[in-house]
Amino acid sequence: MIIAIDGYSSTGKSTFAKLIAARLGLIYLDSGAIYRAVTLFALQHGYIKDNVIDTPSLEQDLVAGKVEISYNRDNPEGRAEICLNGVNVESRIRLLDVSNSVSPIATLPFVRNFVDSLLRGYGPMGVVMDGRDIGTAVFPEADLKIFMVADAKIRAQRRVDQLVAKGEKADFDEIYRNVLERDYIDSHREMNPLRQAEDAVVLDNSYISVSQQMIWLGWVLKAKFDMDF
Repeated sequence: MIIAIDGYSSTGKSTFAKLIAARLGLIYLDSGAIYRAVTLFALQHGYIKDNVIDTPSLEQDLVAGKVEISYNRDNPEGRAEICLNGVNVESRIRLLDVSNSVSPIATLPFVRNFVDSLLRGYGPMGVVMDGRDIGTAVFPEADLKIFMVADAKIRAQRRVDQLVAKGEKADFDEIYRNVLERDYIDSHREMNPLRQAEDAVVLDNSYISVSQQMIWLGWVLKAKFDMDF
């Protein structure tokens, strides 16, 4: 089974997808983490300066195989943690400098082709995958497509809470601006913009808990597949 979860940033896609994968015994993959890893690579090599991307250099490195991205599950909970050239960067890619640059990187066609090709290789294994264009571009044949939305200010506060919980500084206004900017870029990019697939079910989780989302999913699976969840 392939379950595709798309939606805006900080709607809790990853948390929801992880729980679904664990309940159904499927592999969980966070596609956004791959784009963040590519962004981190670009930052580390000085390919992003003053909001300008050195696209020829980044594309050359991707084509030359200098960007190796993989998932590490060698941890107590079996989580799929992203690795960049053999180094676990799961925590590093969540910081604000990467968040501020990931959307422009993700609009680049050669980056999207690189990531999509990597992601499609996991399909035959049975996956729950979240991102921006999983149900529309990566797996248009997915068995179930979910499109997640939530109020922008609520999403910004969630991101603040996540950073504070990690002991990091977080400015609400800056993060709120970042959320709005990412929404615009994601939904207006030329290649595979963020949009709801015609056969996707919409989940607005602005005011519902994670446990309530799982109950909602149970109703969806029962109605669509006559599956007990």
